[in-house]
Amino acid sequence: MNSSSTSDRDSQHPRDRSGCTDQNAYGHQPCAQRRFPRLSQRLGGVWFRHYRVYTRNLISNGLPPFLEPLIFLVGIGLGLGQYIQQMQGIGYLEFLASGLLVTSAMYTASFECTFGTFIRLEFEKVYDGMLAAPMTYRNLLIGEILWAGTKGMFFSLAVLLVVLVFGIMDGRALLLTPLIGAATGLMFGAIGILVTSLVKNINHFNFFFTGLLSPMFFFSGVVFPIENLPKVIQPLAEVFPLTHSVRLVRAAAFGWHLDTIWWDVLYIVVVTIAASALGLRLLKPRLID
Repeated sequence: MNSSSTSDRDSQHPRDRSGCTDQNAYGHQPCAQRRFPRLSQRLGGVWFRHYRVYTRNLISNGLPPFLEPLIFLVGIGLGLGQYIQQMQGIGYLEFLASGLLVTSAMYTASFECTFGTFIRLEFEKVYDGMLAAPMTYRNLLIGEILWAGTKGMFFSLAVLLVVLVFGIMDGRALLLTPLIGAATGLMFGAIGILVTSLVKNINHFNFFFTGLLSPMFFFSGVVFPIENLPKVIQPLAEVFPLTHSVRLVRAAAFGWHLDTIWWDVLYIVVVTIAASALGLRLLKPRLID
């Protein structure tokens, strides 16, 4: 009798291979349709949310990436360019512009995954609603890093367009620069998530920007070659993440450092993975608390 009742229920509500009925007695949606979304959908949901917020104020968000490098190149490049005609065999303005291609990616990704992530976490409580959906904390934070990589690519491309329009550089770096900018954005986005996991007060980010990013800008070969630094400081410059992004973009633009390009690529990959893994682990308690 029990087996016949079970058979009757199974015939009324056929099951798929996962054991879910096509429709329950209350008319709810089939559980096959309520399965966890694919990974690409979850990561894409985080990315698309940030994209929509960013494009709501497209002019105010999209114009600075073009104006900032222009102002910097005019104010610093043309000024110093009157006294420094050449740097490592190329014009100083061209030398400086090539470094700015990845510097812009560093700053935008760092801001996005420090101040931006902290505000969404502690003040706006955006993540509470996102985690209520079928999404894990890993999906959320990886989506954050992917968005930082996208902004890094966009900002690098914006700088490249500026230097091409004004004839500062030719098109040799056109294809690879956005990819290097994206890799730089991913790396500093991951570092930003790690820093955010350690920060409890938003004002403490000033130590990160002033104590790490600012020295990195000057000692990573952006403004002048690392070889011009004192011998004692040169090993420190090799530790800075930005150094390896600068080398990659100059390898693409001028063919420099091709013999060590594998080391720069490996460094960026390892730092991105390590910072992401550690940042996810340390930030987890604050996300699911």
